[in-house]
Amino acid sequence: MLFNSYIFLFGFLPAALLTFYALRRWGFLNASVTSLMLASVAFYTYWRPSDTFILIGTIIVNYFVAKCLGKLSEKHSKLLLIFGISVNLGLLIYFKYFDFLATNVAALGGIDYVARHIVMPIGISFFTFTQLAYLVDCYRSRTYEANFITYALFVTVFPHLIAGPIIHHAQMRPQFARLRREPVDANLITMGVVIFVVGLAKKVLLADNLVGGANLVFNAADHGAHLSTASAWIGTIAYTLQIYFDFSGYSDMAIGLALLFGLCLPVNFNSPYKSTSIIDFWRRWHISLSTWLRDYLYIPLGGNRGGEFARLRNVFITFLLGGLWHGAGWTFIIWGALHGGYVVVNHLMIKGATPKTPGRFAVAGKRMVVMLLVMIAWVFFRATSVAGAMSILRSMFSVQPGMLLAGLDFNVYSWMWLGGAIALFAPSTQQLTRYTARPTEPLKLPEGSLLGSLRAGNLAYSASPAVALIGGCIFAAALACIWRPAIFIYFNF
Repeated sequence: MLFNSYIFLFGFLPAALLTFYALRRWGFLNASVTSLMLASVAFYTYWRPSDTFILIGTIIVNYFVAKCLGKLSEKHSKLLLIFGISVNLGLLIYFKYFDFLATNVAALGGIDYVARHIVMPIGISFFTFTQLAYLVDCYRSRTYEANFITYALFVTVFPHLIAGPIIHHAQMRPQFARLRREPVDANLITMGVVIFVVGLAKKVLLADNLVGGANLVFNAADHGAHLSTASAWIGTIAYTLQIYFDFSGYSDMAIGLALLFGLCLPVNFNSPYKSTSIIDFWRRWHISLSTWLRDYLYIPLGGNRGGEFARLRNVFITFLLGGLWHGAGWTFIIWGALHGGYVVVNHLMIKGATPKTPGRFAVAGKRMVVMLLVMIAWVFFRATSVAGAMSILRSMFSVQPGMLLAGLDFNVYSWMWLGGAIALFAPSTQQLTRYTARPTEPLKLPEGSLLGSLRAGNLAYSASPAVALIGGCIFAAALACIWRPAIFIYFNF
């Protein structure tokens, strides 16, 4: 079920919260943690019950592999780690890449191949990467999670299960332990409600109102239609903003939902369209994936060891594989290669450069260049074929006369202007709420007027009728628009 659906908001979520807090109220803290794990499995089962067997199977295998890693000798534990990694990657490759690989190998050999259209279990990329990181960490530290329920909850906790953020056991284990012995801080719940409503508004009121313009242009390009220059730019900008608010909204909703259960997830999104370089962009976009790729791919490849050429080669390979992680298709590979090339050039430009504080116009210029490069790459990310992507890019960067596609009306322009202004100039959710994902630090929620709170950079505070009223209006507007909920873009990966 989707976070932006009535069945989730008025069925699953209230039932999960009521069970969780009722058990805690009666003193069954351990049982409340178990109830959250069972609710998470039920949440996943709702999508496609058969996929649950794959999820549970990977949990069981990885739990016992990790348990053995800490008990075996160095030689045998390394062999077991290779086995565990092979099982996880084998499943991912079969379900996600088998048809793509087989089709291309058959084409090279001149063999006819009929695609099997294997149905990919939803969220497999995320729970595979989560468990791969866990196995590697267990091998390195010789420690593991002894409690099966806690490990299962770590993998399945529903706010992150389908589309991240990719979490680490070291981040979550202390929080699960705290849930077993302490009450949930009410401030976490307050902040969770605020962040969730902000995320829901981003998804329902912004992303879903931009999807029409983007789909119109990209579908036309994929079917070989002639596009005017204006149509190509409008479609590209619409998708650039759609994926921004879709993923930003999901990331906020995931954090907000976790907070309702007393858990703090890592920040996964931090105003990436305000970046002044591509390197900066990847410190802000899908932060947990960027961190994972650095720690478990770039560094094992050699990182910055072996000289400048080796470092830049490893950077490019990391981004190339990161593109392939998003989907089995040449468009995703090109998208990854483009960003890999961007980052390599970025590193070469800053090598030996004298650091200096850029002026206002220099910052604006850098942001414009970054946005242009990102939009070019998004064309390949969104298009379903390389030919369709090239058609849009040709129309964008050459004068192609013609009328706008029917459907690119004032409504599309309005949402684009509003979305662009928010993405480029508005404070991030973290700035508004001061969410840090550091559960050991108490959250300070100042009281006062709405204006005073905005000046302090904090919307999540109690005793404010103004914030409650505004939040209630936004929530009501979002509820009115989810009668036909749209899937999150990253649910496809």
